[in-house]
Amino acid sequence: MKKFLFTGVFLACSMNAQAAQEPTICASILTQSHPFYIALNEGLKAGAAEYNADLKVSIANQDLSKQINDIEDCITKNVDAIVVSPVDSKGIRGPLKKAERANIPVFTVDISAEKSNIISHIATDNYGGGVEAGKLAAKHLNGEGTVVMLSYPGISSVEDRLRGFRDAVADTKIEIVAVQPGKTREEAMTSTINMIQANPNTDLVFAFGDDMMIGASLAVTKQNSHAVVIGFDGMPEGIKAVDDNENIIGVVKQDADRMGRTAIKVAVNYLNDKPVEAQYPIVPVLYTGK
Repeated sequence: MKKFLFTGVFLACSMNAQAAQEPTICASILTQSHPFYIALNEGLKAGAAEYNADLKVSIANQDLSKQINDIEDCITKNVDAIVVSPVDSKGIRGPLKKAERANIPVFTVDISAEKSNIISHIATDNYGGGVEAGKLAAKHLNGEGTVVMLSYPGISSVEDRLRGFRDAVADTKIEIVAVQPGKTREEAMTSTINMIQANPNTDLVFAFGDDMMIGASLAVTKQNSHAVVIGFDGMPEGIKAVDDNENIIGVVKQDADRMGRTAIKVAVNYLNDKPVEAQYPIVPVLYTGK
């Protein structure tokens, strides 16, 4: 009987130790139709393998309702932590409040969540990357010209990139004459065509992502415009686009894999009562061709 009790206690302790070593982390990712988020997802998986976490990933497909349902499902399953790249920085507040009430820590990656109790935010220094893009634009245009920009309303990381660009050219004679949404390559191409047609003297297009950069480049070619394009993300297809297209002069290169790995590391450290920072900025670099 004593041997049975001892064995039972040993097994219970082993199971508890395993649970502590392998926390369940639920990740809700914005999309998998974009190379950046594919790389981010791979980074999350690699981080989970490295730091012994049981990772459950759901893809929101840019649908806020789906993301809300996915996160609420994670809360119902009482996971140990949630990692999220919000579809909408404001719209995600409700389910994150529910996670807080359930004592489930939340970590945001790439895109922040407004007015929510977030333990840590792991992301590219988007503002700083926007500044680098603006500096490249100012150098290429010799401090004078006409710029249009592509945006993704409601996404804080994109807004930070555009804000950094604006601030970098604020003391020049560069004028930003139009901003239109471009959530996909096709929409970016259409929006860029519309902006160039309305502003035939457009000298430069700033696109917030690789797909948008490539869409803008196609638009410039279709319109026989002299404009050049600067992008953001720098995934393999984006790097190749800079190398292969004369009208793309550079891209701000993110490290999505490192971002995903860092998010898992920070979450696991927090769950193991190790100190973590509120912000983990991943510094981007400017790529202008091989």
